Amino acid sequence: MKKLIETLQNIWKIEDLRQRILVVILFTAIYRFGSFVVLPGINPAMLDKLQSQTQGGLMSLLDMFSGGAFSNASIFALGIMPYISASIVMQLLAVAVPYFQKMQREGESGRKKISMYTRWLTVGILLFQAPSYLINLKMQAAGALASGIAWPVFIITGTVILAAGSMFILWLGERITDKGIGNGISIIIMIGIIARLPQAFIQEIGSRFTAITGGGLVMFLVEIIILYAVVCASIVLVQGVRRIPVQYAKRLVGNKQYGGARQYIPLKLFAANVMPIIFAQALMFIPLVIVQYSASENSSWFLRSMLDRNSLLYNIVFAALIIAFTYFYTAITLNPTQMAEDMKRNNGFIPGVKPGKDTADYIDDVMSRLTLPGSLFIAFIAIMPALAGLLNVQDAFSQFFGGTSLLILIGVVLDTLQQIESHLMMRHYDGLLNSGKVHSRTGVSAY
Repeated sequence: MKKLIETLQNIWKIEDLRQRILVVILFTAIYRFGSFVVLPGINPAMLDKLQSQTQGGLMSLLDMFSGGAFSNASIFALGIMPYISASIVMQLLAVAVPYFQKMQREGESGRKKISMYTRWLTVGILLFQAPSYLINLKMQAAGALASGIAWPVFIITGTVILAAGSMFILWLGERITDKGIGNGISIIIMIGIIARLPQAFIQEIGSRFTAITGGGLVMFLVEIIILYAVVCASIVLVQGVRRIPVQYAKRLVGNKQYGGARQYIPLKLFAANVMPIIFAQALMFIPLVIVQYSASENSSWFLRSMLDRNSLLYNIVFAALIIAFTYFYTAITLNPTQMAEDMKRNNGFIPGVKPGKDTADYIDDVMSRLTLPGSLFIAFIAIMPALAGLLNVQDAFSQFFGGTSLLILIGVVLDTLQQIESHLMMRHYDGLLNSGKVHSRTGVSAY
C-alpha cells in the first residue's frame, strides 16, 4: 500500500502526466454521461422490454460494448463498434487488395488515406445499423415513442442522431489518444465494459446467497479462484512471447541436434494476438443481422442456437472460427521468407539449418507447430463464459470469465500502465511494480 501511495504521488508530481490523466477522466465522464441521454421522443420509463432483451444472448454483448447505452436507447446506443468493424475490414483489405497494400506502404500519407476510408466506411455501416436499431426499438418498446412523432420523421432524425453519436465517440477516443494517455478507442470500450461489472458482481453475490441451489460462500469463492486463474492465463495470452529460444523451437519440430549457444528466433507464441477472437465474434453477429432483430421464436432452431452464446452449437462454431482465423491471421502477418532473408542479411543463422529456403521452411514449420496450441488456448478463453454458465454463474457476470471482454480489459490496462510506467521512468521515478517494467502487448522479455 505504501508503494502504491508513493507511486500515485509521483504521478501527480509530473505535470504532463497529471494533465493527461485528467483529460482521460474528463472525456470518459462525457462518454458515460452521453450513455444516459435518451433519443428525442423516447420515454425512458417504457424501455423495460428492450432492457430485458439485452439480458442474454448476443444482444447482451452489444449492450456491454456500448456501456449500457444500447438498452437505454441512448444517443450513443451504437457505440464505437461500427468503427471497429470498419477498421477490421480495412485491415483485411490492406492485406488482400493490392491498391490498399500500396497505400499502406506510402507512409504517413497512405495512413491518412486509409483513415479517411475507414471513417467513410464507418458512416456507411452506421447508416445501415441505425435504422435496424430503431426498427428493433419500435418492435420492443412501441409505447416508448411519443404519439405526436411520425415514424418516418423519427427514423430519419434518429438515424442522424445515432450516427452523429457514434462519430462523436470516435472523436472523443482520438482526443484521448492525442491529449491523454493510452489508446482512446480501447479505453472507451474498456469503460463501457467496466461499467457493467459492479452491477453484475452484486447480482452474482445475491444469487449465490439467496438461491436455493446457489452454493453460498463456498461456490462464490470457487468462482473467484477460477476467475483469477483465467485472468492470469489471459495476461499471458495478451502479452505473448517476443522471442522463442532456438533450443525450444527445435524440440517443437523434432530436431534434437541443436547448438549450445543461446540464440533466438524473432517469433511470438501468439502471433495473431486477440485478432482471431475479434474476427470470429464479428462473424457470429451475422445470425443477428439475418433475423433482423425479430422474435427468436419465429426463427429456426439453428438461428436460435446461433443467437444463444451459451448453446453448444454456438460455442463449437465460435471455437472453430477462432482456430481458423488464428492460422489465417498468422499466415498473412508473418512472412518466413522475408524473415530468413533478414537473418541472412544480418549474418544471423539457426544452428543446424542452412540459410535461405531451408531457414524459411524451418520458421514456417515452427510457426505451424506454435499456432495450434495458441489457437486452442484462445478458443478456450473465448468459450469460458459459456463454461462459467454451467456453474450457474449469472449471465452478466460470466462475461468477465473470458471472451473478448476480458482480453480487451487486460490489453487496455497493460498498455495504459506501460505508458504511465514510461513517463515515470523518464523522470527517474520508481515504476508501478517492484518486479520490473510493465510490458505492453508488443511483447515481453523472454528471459
